[in-house]
Amino acid sequence: MGLSIVRVPAYSDNYIWLLNDVESGKTAVVDPGQAQPVLDALQENGWQLDWVINTHHHWDHTGANLELQKATGCKVAGAAADRHRIPGLELALNDGDAFHLGFSEASVLFTPGHTTGHICFWFAKDRCFFSGDTLFLMGCGKLTECDAATMWSSLSRVTALPPDTQIYCAHEYTLANARFACTVDPHNTALQKRLARIEAQRLRGEATVPASLREELATNPFLRAAEADIARQLDWAGAAPVEIFAELRRRKDYFQES
Repeated sequence: MGLSIVRVPAYSDNYIWLLNDVESGKTAVVDPGQAQPVLDALQENGWQLDWVINTHHHWDHTGANLELQKATGCKVAGAAADRHRIPGLELALNDGDAFHLGFSEASVLFTPGHTTGHICFWFAKDRCFFSGDTLFLMGCGKLTECDAATMWSSLSRVTALPPDTQIYCAHEYTLANARFACTVDPHNTALQKRLARIEAQRLRGEATVPASLREELATNPFLRAAEADIARQLDWAGAAPVEIFAELRRRKDYFQES
C-alpha cells in the first residue's frame, strides 16, 4: 500500500509534504512552516496528524511545530544535532536511524551543508526522498552554516540512491535553477528540453516537484560537478569536483535572471 503524499503550498514558494501510511492510517507532515494550510489539508483528506518531521531548524520549516502539537497532539522528530533549535522536538534522530510511520520506514541521512544539522528522509520502499533544503530540483541549498566540501559530501550520498528515487524538496525554485543551469551547462540538450517543459508548467501554474533523481543526475549542475563538460564551461579543466562545486555555488549566489 505504501505512502499517500499530498503537496501543501505555503508562503510564496515553500512546499510542505503530508505523508499518510495507507495501511495504518498514520500521518506525518514534513517541514511545516505554517499551520493552517496543514490543518486544512488534514481535514480535506480525513487524516489525523501523528508526526511532524523536520529536515532542519529554519523557521520556514519549523514555524508551525508548536501550533500543530497543540492542535493535534502530534509528536516532533528531527535531528539530534539540532535538539536546541527545533521547537517541540521529542524524537532526536541521527544518521542511519530508522523513522517509522505506521508500516512505512524511512532511513535518516545526515546531510549537513545548508545547515550543520540538516537531515533527509529516504523511504526506500516508496522510492521517496524528502530532501529539505539540501537538494532542490536543478539546484542545491545555500551554504548558510557549512562549507562547499561538506555540502558536496552530502550531495554525493544522495546521488548514490536509486535513480528512480523521487525527490521531494521544500521549495519551488526549479525554474530559476534551470535558467542558471543553462549558463554553466549550455550544450546539455536534456537540460534545454527540461527548461522548456518547466517554463510551460509554471505558465500553467503547475508545481514542478517531485522529479526523479535520474533526471537530476542528467541536468542538475550541482550533481554534475565531476563532469568534464561543466569544468570546461567554467574554464576550470583539471580542477577537483569539490572545487567545481564551490565555484558553481558561488556563481549561483550571484546569479540574476536577465
